[in-house]
Parts: sequence; structure tokens; C-alpha cells
Amino acid sequence: MDADKKICGLEPDGQYVELAVEVFGLLADATRVRIILALRRGAELSVNHLAEIVGKSPAAVSQHLAKLRMARIVSTRQEGQKVFYKLENEHASQLVSDAIFQAEHSLGGTPRHHHKDRGQA
Repeated sequence: MDADKKICGLEPDGQYVELAVEVFGLLADATRVRIILALRRGAELSVNHLAEIVGKSPAAVSQHLAKLRMARIVSTRQEGQKVFYKLENEHASQLVSDAIFQAEHSLGGTPRHHHKDRGQA
């Protein structure tokens, strides 16, 4: 079992620690977090649709998507002149969800995600 941890880089001296820090840095932007939330659950959206959802210009969203694409957090599919974006895998979505859940804890009381009948919005 310990061998699995070393292979995955889950040790404090693991080879992926610096890369993980880069991922956190990349996600330390409200627009990028909103983009990831919009793309969760397998959604595939265009720049214009994402711009509407996150309340930013298509040019600004396009710049954020370029960074997320370079980090292999999102991937693209082209259909004619339109480009559609989706999350490359579930990990960025899980990181953002966990960060939102942690933020809920900072408000005090019992966070919504701990309620038995919570809805996954």
C-alpha cells in the first residue's frame, strides 16, 4: 500500500508537489473556478456560452481557457467554426468542489454539503 503512495506522488517529498502547487496557482482565479464549475458533469460549452455563464467577455474567457488548456485541465472539440470546451478529467472539478466545501466551513455552522438531504447543484 505504501508503494502505491510513492508511485502516485502522495509523499511530502514526492515528485509532483511542485506541479500540484502550480495547479493550485492556476485555480487561484475566480473566473477559472467559475469556468470549471460551469463545465462540471461533462458539460461541453463554447466560449460565448461560458462567457455568459461567468459574466465576463468572450475575449477574457478565451484567455483563461487557453491557460486551462495548456495545463491540460480542459480539452477542445471543433465543430465548424465553433470550438467547444470540456474538462479533461474529473480532478479539477473535484479540487474546485472541495475548495467550495472548505469555504462553506469558514462560514460557521453546519455547511450545506454536510446536510443529509443536500442537493448537488
